[in-house]
Amino acid sequence: MAVHLTTARLRLREFTEADVDNLLALDADPEVVHFITAGRPTPRVEIEQEILPRWLRYYDESPGLGFWAAEDRATGEFVGWFHLRPGDGHGNDEPEVGYRLRRSAWGKGYATEGSRALIDKAFAELPITRVLAETMVVHTASRRVMEKSGLRPVRLFHANWPVKIPGDEHCDVEYALNRTEWEAGLATAR
Repeated sequence: MAVHLTTARLRLREFTEADVDNLLALDADPEVVHFITAGRPTPRVEIEQEILPRWLRYYDESPGLGFWAAEDRATGEFVGWFHLRPGDGHGNDEPEVGYRLRRSAWGKGYATEGSRALIDKAFAELPITRVLAETMVVHTASRRVMEKSGLRPVRLFHANWPVKIPGDEHCDVEYALNRTEWEAGLATAR
């Protein structure tokens, strides 16, 4: 059974094989993937044969976790995606929340809205102890979304990025929220 989640303005749904063109268009915008691939678009074959099949496996392998296509509820337009997935080096009880949105959706609060919904879902429905998010220190817009989503800065570190991105020499930052903080209402005081 497909998992859907709605917010005031977004509908988050499981991906399907029919989403290849949505992902291709999203990753074709160099501004959208600037902090991921330094602006290099993702090739169709990589989306079809690696990325999307891996995302589809999450639904069976890690129930409640995975990637969700984000659509504007008013128009049905694909605006990007969100994920709640096991973070690198972390177990299923410490998933990472993340997102990638079309440039036309930037600055409208969608990233915060979708992230909050997944953080709340994680703690309300899953045996989660902690939710985390990571970004480059210089990616101030992403850091602001993490803060507005209720996450707090935890540590600075140097990620091993496969692509050299200007600014990665300034470190990366991890934000997190644990179950106790969420239950105490820190997440709702956003």
